[in-house]
Formats: sequence, C-alpha cells, structure tokens
Amino acid sequence: QLQLVESGGGLVQPGGSLRLSCTISGSTLDDYTIAWFRQAPGKEREGVSCITKRGDMTSYTGSVKGRFTTSRDNAKNTVYLQMDSLKPEDTAVYFCAATPRGFLSLLQQHFFYWGQGTPVTVSS
Repeated sequence: QLQLVESGGGLVQPGGSLRLSCTISGSTLDDYTIAWFRQAPGKEREGVSCITKRGDMTSYTGSVKGRFTTSRDNAKNTVYLQMDSLKPEDTAVYFCAATPRGFLSLLQQHFFYWGQGTPVTVSS
C-alpha cells in the first residue's frame, strides 16, 4: 500500500520561503505522477502543482506560477515543493497526492493516494 507523508510546513512571514517534502513508502516513486494540493480554511481543495514520473514536465496553477517550484528525487522517494515569495493567501494545509497515470493534472479525481497534509501559515 502506497503511503505519502508531507513535511516542512510551518509559520513564515510574507515574502518568505518554505520547502515542503513528500516522501513515499510502500512502492517506488518513479511509478507515480505526483501533485500538490492545498485547502485553505473555508475553501475547497485546489491543485497547486504537478510533476510527471520522470520529472521532465511540470504544471502550476496560475496563482503560484513564478513563485513555486516542484521537483523530485526518485532515488530518495521524495517530491519537493519550493515556495518562495509567500503571501498570506497561500495559507492552507498542503497535501501531496499520487497517481499511476502518466499525465499532468491538477484535478483531485485523478489522484488515488493522499498524504495527511502539512499546514502552512503565512502571517506577520
């Protein structure tokens, strides 16, 4: 059974940076496309970024383009989300999710395995 564990969340000031990690167990990372989602209080969960199995293609939702970067190290079974120039509206619980499908997607219904989430708060 594939398991995903997020880490790296916390409190950061506006304009600051955080790097989230998503480490998998129970399988090998290169069998999965990985996405990051987030859910802010009172809002629906939204797709943030996605990276293909080999890491050769990525996609981002418009509000984070140019500020967030996703990458992966298949040898370490870990995917990263580097978040720079953080804004208060980035405050949310961040989840990583996996799918064996080979295409980029920011839609929840395409992902079958989910982590428990890590909270990110951007505030002064």
